[in-house]
Amino acid sequence: MKNILLLVHDDHGQEARLQAALDITRAVEGHLTCIDVTPYPLIAGDGFGFAETVVVLDERESEAKNKSVISDRLSREDVSWSWIDAMDEIANAVLDAADLADLIILNRALDGFPMPDMRDIASRIVARASAPVLAVPETLERFELERALVAWDGRPSAAAALRAAVPLLAFAKEVEIFTAQGPDNHIAPEEAATYLSRHGIKANVRKTDIGKFHADFLISDEATMFRADYIVMGAYGRGRLRETFGGTTKNLLTKSKFPLLMSH
Repeated sequence: MKNILLLVHDDHGQEARLQAALDITRAVEGHLTCIDVTPYPLIAGDGFGFAETVVVLDERESEAKNKSVISDRLSREDVSWSWIDAMDEIANAVLDAADLADLIILNRALDGFPMPDMRDIASRIVARASAPVLAVPETLERFELERALVAWDGRPSAAAALRAAVPLLAFAKEVEIFTAQGPDNHIAPEEAATYLSRHGIKANVRKTDIGKFHADFLISDEATMFRADYIVMGAYGRGRLRETFGGTTKNLLTKSKFPLLMSH
């Protein structure tokens, strides 16, 4: 994990994204690529394009100021970095830049701020990108690497997330693989722990019965008790920690207090 792709856009989640990106890029001694996206406006035209032109110019001016501020800050940070300017819908722009990314850093939903719709953006990107997505809450002040919770349902998406997370899990002092017991776990959590052990990562396994609880509640509750710094999880899987678009991934992207490292 050396190539970190960061969404840059002047919104309330930007500082949290940037801090996570800096912490991870330093830890892995990698390179940070910033993609600064000016979203193309979707507005009702006036027949002459004047209103659209004004909105475009305002957006460009705002992002130009943002670029100046962020570039100045990055010039004083001890990381290798580069910059891409894009004008497009945010998810499309990030996906276009993500072919050689090892990790994409976004937000989960922004509390109280419907635009940009970060839950939708993160959902679309994690469903289509080959790289894992780290979705952080806007309140994140620092991305810690010491305690990781792996939400495990034994499905291919969970395995993909686990494989993608290995470079970060290698920094952890404690890793827990958390699963709800059930016959549809295609890969047992003990096998996941064995896989990690071959990378020199020791992981403990904890099982629970899902009962009447929703999977997102169980994962959040376990992450709180474990004092996790982040959660590794498959997105849009179909295992015992069951979900659909309206299920676990959507709920955690809406309200998780923990950074979510997701793969599909």
